[in-house]
Amino acid sequence: MCEDNHASHADDAAHADDAAHADHAGHAGLGRRALFVTGAAAALTLGSVTFAQGADDTQDAETRTVRGTLPPGSPDFVYLPVEVPSGVREIKVSYSYEKPSVPAGTPGNALDIGIFDQHGTELGGRGFRGWSGGARTEFFIRADEATPGYLPGPVREGTWHIALGPYTVAPQGLPYEITITLTYGEPCEAVEPTYPPERAKGRGRAWYRGDCHLHSWFSDGRRTPAEIAALAREAGLDFINSSEHNTHSAHAHWADVAGDDLLVMLGEEITTRNGHVVALGIEPGTFIDWRYRARDNRFGRFARQIRRAGGLVVPAHPHATCVGCNWKFGFNEADAVEVWNGPWTPDDEMALADWDSMLVASVRENGRDWIPAMGNSDAHRSPDPVGSPQTVVLADALTREAIQEGIRAGRSYIAESKNVSLTFTASGARGEQAGIGERLKVDRDTPVTVRLEASGAPRCTVRFVTDQGVLLTSAPLPVSGSGVVEWHTTPAYAAYVRAELRHETAVGPLPGALAAFTNPIFLGRS
Repeated sequence: MCEDNHASHADDAAHADDAAHADHAGHAGLGRRALFVTGAAAALTLGSVTFAQGADDTQDAETRTVRGTLPPGSPDFVYLPVEVPSGVREIKVSYSYEKPSVPAGTPGNALDIGIFDQHGTELGGRGFRGWSGGARTEFFIRADEATPGYLPGPVREGTWHIALGPYTVAPQGLPYEITITLTYGEPCEAVEPTYPPERAKGRGRAWYRGDCHLHSWFSDGRRTPAEIAALAREAGLDFINSSEHNTHSAHAHWADVAGDDLLVMLGEEITTRNGHVVALGIEPGTFIDWRYRARDNRFGRFARQIRRAGGLVVPAHPHATCVGCNWKFGFNEADAVEVWNGPWTPDDEMALADWDSMLVASVRENGRDWIPAMGNSDAHRSPDPVGSPQTVVLADALTREAIQEGIRAGRSYIAESKNVSLTFTASGARGEQAGIGERLKVDRDTPVTVRLEASGAPRCTVRFVTDQGVLLTSAPLPVSGSGVVEWHTTPAYAAYVRAELRHETAVGPLPGALAAFTNPIFLGRS
């Protein structure tokens, strides 16, 4: 580890006698812009920023400042090449941009930032060194350490690229200023990353609770991994998944907080302009690119990369209303879908209805290729609760592979908290039985008993939902929160059945917010 710390770097750079502040006047209004079709689709590449060829005895840092304006309709990504000479110990970048007032209903300015090293900006290539989106106004990289969201490592000679992402641009344009500081000297000793184990102690074949969509300060969250792990244990979770926006930089920072009681899987939330997808449980150090839209026909390539890295493909909050959050890539590549994201809202209700329609469609294929549902908190900061909701998975062990297999098979239900527990089965006349995510293989006219046992859901109403819709609604459960609801049907009448537990609604015909819901049990021979 180097002896100095990042907190002092701004003052060091500001007082360096030889710091040169070069205003790239040619960039104002994008006077030197060039539109190149790169490996990351159409992108705007600005003129290069150059530095001296290494430091001399009197020089320990150099600074350049670039100013310009991005017009409305700018490409998704704008690259600023930086020619990095040899002998650089650290690169530091800071930026700012104007946020003028805009009319109601008109998006204002929002500018994301990241960086690629001398390996280039090729889509899915080796050049990625970090991304903070709009969460930070500055970052640094050196061999032993980097700003959260960025990857430590040597600052090697070559053409680096600062990546700007004009998320939204106001009608007046987006004036920006970028300052790059190179510090010269011997590099620090690189630190070898350590990763959390892929197995925790567990309870053998059991129901395990998890939250697979979480954000720490390694992207736009405000909590440390240690704080998240403590909250996960408090929420009764057995497993979590690291899912930072467009960076895998957190992977090397979870080992100390995992334990026999908490499995920490590693992933990424791939945040494109046409929706977000959680890579759940990928190999440590795997980077999944996000620089494409649905029209580019590239998502399949990166979905396959997630699977090759041992992960699951989980579209997140598919009906969210934020810019770029609504899922537009289709579900052919999905291993599961996040139907419930954070507090229950109307977009979750839409996601649930959409998912149920997909279940109905799967019946035409005899239940093949149905997509299981998940629920995750997407917690970022206080007061966002970790583990609300949580996915409860039947798995053979508390390991990455076993949890993933349970999620992929749909052997799971989603609960608002650790307080809610469910047992959901379908039984035939001769003792045949199937559980959540399974198929009860009986003839079409065989009497079937569907049974739900619930606890931790006071005054909640139970609904049994089939391919025909809601076919049973119970009276509210007692204030104790525990109860049993049974329903009798046949596979000819219901091709599948799933359960919902809903809170009481104060007024109106709309159902109350969910307390829990299950993946389906399919009825009948396939």
